[in-house]
Amino acid sequence: MLTDAQLRRARCVPRPISSPAAPRIGVLTFHRCINYGSYWQARCLVEGLRRRGYDAVLLDYVSREATRAEWRCALQPLLPRRSTREDRRLYAAKVRKFLAAIEQLPLSAPFPLAAPAAMERFDLVLVGSDEVWNLSHPWYGGKPIFYGEGVNAGRLVAYAASFGNYDADAGLDRYWAGRLRDFSDMSVRDENSREIVRHSLDAQPPLVLDPCLQFPPEVEPQETGAQPYVAVYGHSLPHWFWQKARRWAAAVGCRLVSIGYRNDGADEQRLAAGPEEFARLIANARAVVTNFFHGCIFALLNDKPFACAPSAYRFNKVRDLTRLVGAERRLASEAMPFDDFRALLEEPLDSSISARIAVLRQHSRSYLEGVLA
Repeated sequence: MLTDAQLRRARCVPRPISSPAAPRIGVLTFHRCINYGSYWQARCLVEGLRRRGYDAVLLDYVSREATRAEWRCALQPLLPRRSTREDRRLYAAKVRKFLAAIEQLPLSAPFPLAAPAAMERFDLVLVGSDEVWNLSHPWYGGKPIFYGEGVNAGRLVAYAASFGNYDADAGLDRYWAGRLRDFSDMSVRDENSREIVRHSLDAQPPLVLDPCLQFPPEVEPQETGAQPYVAVYGHSLPHWFWQKARRWAAAVGCRLVSIGYRNDGADEQRLAAGPEEFARLIANARAVVTNFFHGCIFALLNDKPFACAPSAYRFNKVRDLTRLVGAERRLASEAMPFDDFRALLEEPLDSSISARIAVLRQHSRSYLEGVLA
């Protein structure tokens, strides 16, 4: 059931100024996740399209079940370790900042997640980015809408879609493969997803950039104080990774600032940081340590040295991203000598990485222009 606020907004959905011939585009993604990467990829994609004159909005599906699961995870992100009362208070402040930021995005009239036929009519629905096809996602996995079922659109297109940690070796059931055949065009953001589509549909979808790299957000500078800091993004980082990071930070006189999640090894906790603050903290950091996909993305976006220890859940995404842009050496391992780890956080990114991103950006732009024409 829709809330009163959503019903009021449904009667007055903002539209961009665009030419009468511009197609109406609905972007279907995980835009209401309390997650910096999910928020920014959704925002960058829809705003990037609107800046180019397209009448684009995020499809604002509503699900009490998904909302409850999202908020439980946001308030207790380190389970089975439970958050303290003080941490829950800070995480709740973070949730409120996300909700306020999401309401400022270009949104469609709301409709039930389980009843996509109730949505507005669109000329084209663009599915992606994020792991929209991840059948293992804890609350969105297996929701047919993300495979286009029942979507009220003239055409279905996927941009930078991903299967997340759903591994290519698992294969894709005939039912889901059949749903993907309804897409007139599709692109993916990682090789694991490409492999799944290749085996399921006998197709070769192009690899394109995550929207944050394709349509970089504009982040205003922020005064951060005299002492430099290293941005820490992620949680449950391996002990060996923390040991190396703390040893290096102490040697060079840097603080370790944890953004959005408690990491007890950090010198400062920014648990209540909203999406804008997250982007500014990464942009102003000396370096980044992370085990998250968008930790790597925002380090690349800001040309920051970074070291990543990918978690099992995010391994496919991080491995394929670093391979795509030529940054494989940024993946740290327990066996890595400390001097090599130190080089990851001190040496600037290779110029070949930015050159590779520039080529991929043009390739991704050509893909979008072609499918949206």
